[in-house]
Amino acid sequence: MSWEDHHRRSDIVHTVLERATLDPHDPDLFSGIPDLDRLFGGPTGVLLTLRHRWNNHLAAKLDQALAQGQSDAEAYLELRGEQPALHALLDAQYGHRDSTAAAMAR
Repeated sequence: MSWEDHHRRSDIVHTVLERATLDPHDPDLFSGIPDLDRLFGGPTGVLLTLRHRWNNHLAAKLDQALAQGQSDAEAYLELRGEQPALHALLDAQYGHRDSTAAAMAR
């Protein structure tokens, strides 16, 4: 992958997250984005990238929480507050509304 493609992929991710800020349930969330299919193979590839991003950030938060004596739920809620568009988009697209938060809080 060229640097140009790498930067274009980043632009696509940012565009999708900006759209998700307005409405994470929008059926046109991935529509009309040039190169999305070529660089991600379609919306599923973008969602996998975003899920990977969330998982990486959550893993870092959990490590930090362990070092600071916080609970896993506190770390999760902190990340959710820091990245509301990403969280809302993943919940909307995967249909886990509030089930993850409830599971983490147990």
